[in-house]
Amino acid sequence: MADDFRLPNQEELEKELSEYLSKKYGYRIKVISPMMMAQAKESPDTPTPSEPTGVDKIRFDLKPEELAAYLDQYVVKQDGAKAVLATKICTHYHRIRFEKKRGRAEEASMVGRIKNNILLIGPTGVGKTYLVKLIARKLGVPFVKGDATKFSETGYVGGDVEDLVRELLVEAKEDIELAQHGIIYVDEIDKIASSHSLIGPDVSRTGVQRALLKPMEETEVDLKVAHDPISQLQAIEQYRKTGKRERRVINTKNILFIMSGAFNELAPLVKKRLQRQEIGFGAEISSKGDDYRYMKHVKAEDLIAYGFESEFVGRLPVVAVLEPLGVEDLYEVLRNPNNPVLLAKKEDFRSYGIDIRFEDRALRLLARMGYEEKTGARGLVSVIERVLLPFEKSLPSSSVKTLVVTEGLVIHPEEELKRVLANPEDPDRLAVYRAILEEEKGRARVQLSETHNHYAQEYPLIFTGPRMEIALEHHIRFGWSIESVLDEMMQLYNQVRVFEGDFCETHGFQISFDEEAVDEIIQEALNTGTSATGICARVSRDYDYGFKLVSERSGQLRFVLPRDAVLQPDQYLDDLIRDSYRQYPITLSDRQQESQN
Repeated sequence: MADDFRLPNQEELEKELSEYLSKKYGYRIKVISPMMMAQAKESPDTPTPSEPTGVDKIRFDLKPEELAAYLDQYVVKQDGAKAVLATKICTHYHRIRFEKKRGRAEEASMVGRIKNNILLIGPTGVGKTYLVKLIARKLGVPFVKGDATKFSETGYVGGDVEDLVRELLVEAKEDIELAQHGIIYVDEIDKIASSHSLIGPDVSRTGVQRALLKPMEETEVDLKVAHDPISQLQAIEQYRKTGKRERRVINTKNILFIMSGAFNELAPLVKKRLQRQEIGFGAEISSKGDDYRYMKHVKAEDLIAYGFESEFVGRLPVVAVLEPLGVEDLYEVLRNPNNPVLLAKKEDFRSYGIDIRFEDRALRLLARMGYEEKTGARGLVSVIERVLLPFEKSLPSSSVKTLVVTEGLVIHPEEELKRVLANPEDPDRLAVYRAILEEEKGRARVQLSETHNHYAQEYPLIFTGPRMEIALEHHIRFGWSIESVLDEMMQLYNQVRVFEGDFCETHGFQISFDEEAVDEIIQEALNTGTSATGICARVSRDYDYGFKLVSERSGQLRFVLPRDAVLQPDQYLDDLIRDSYRQYPITLSDRQQESQN
């Protein structure tokens, strides 16, 4: 153990201190010692300290339980799959950080290490793609999705497979190191299993499996390819700058591959294997509709029997099974304030200035109708589109500004549309609308209190009570997820504090917006979709001139700016200057000095 212990060097200490302070106070802080400053070399190609690159952009601090709790906010059911994904993906990236911290050389890394690539098994519309996208967004890693059925077009050449790796570089904004730590998600993977109806090997499908073997483990993928003119131009530009021909590659060692598919015919294979293992009259008899519950017992031999090469199955050591969604599950999907199904439809109407709300009984009816589609959560989208299409067509041309989706509206949409157009301000309908709005606020407040605890512990100086109310209002009004609103508010708060420092460096006056002023800036930025920096720049355009007048009288160099300084900056400066001149009146010697000047 003593051999493994190593004291951190100066750069590592500075980095850890910077991360700790940034985490505590909410905005990026860079700790730099004088010794490091003396060694620093300026280069136009060197990124600024405030802009992390490569793996520094990835959130390594998340623990499996934290990531699983994050997924619970968005995805209904699927506890087993969420636990597997959260645990294995967190472990994957924490192991990368562990090796990087130890400074382990490439040649000293573990030989034969098996990467925790994941296979997701589940019917359509249960959230397979959604889960992986959420995780990639939360971690800040580039994410690329491909369809395994497209790979069959190139047979066993496998060019399309490597194209997915190259697409990671685009998602990583040309940051090769970050691209080498991304996630590649391949859907419809069950479609490249060998066909059971063919005699002999199915060359095209097994060929695609083999094309995936090396990228799933470790290989180097050339960025310059003959069929990509952009990569050719980039290589030419690199040669023009450096005078060297450099081979630019992406190594797939740390790229996580996640495969998914419905595997409709896999359950009978698992069931048959399990029943063979049962003895005599102990064999369980069940209907075909119950077959899917056998999926949680799937093993490698079942996947091989399904039509996959053993080498391919061996590179997918982690398997997670997602369950079908019932009527009650679909109802919970619609009730979830973060669900993209209703949020997308609300946004469609909101773009016309119409606020749409859903009655609980209507949600239950939509869930039953969506279940009959047999396509999981996708069925909800189809049903909602059918019901609301007439309203989406007609209401933008009317004076209607609110719409309540009731059970009656779902059953008879055309008749309800006529009633809404005939009486847009119906008081009974408006009363139902207000009641639903209050109910949604109550549910959102409960979720906010749960989410706020985490944010308040991590960033106690940022998330005050009034700001939580701003977050709640914005969530209800614009449909953003609560976590997205809180993340946005944190960035806006950071922008305000950075602006204060920049103002001091530029003009020599130390300014500080008080908490109410910051609240006002954040709220205006959220409502208008602008940056806090832009708002601060607008309200402070005359601050320098006004502060100079005050400073000449009083010598004051530090100013705490109240809410009025944001709402009415001109009036605030006038009052500030007037008070300063009243407190420090001009004397006779001052007037004589001014006349001489």
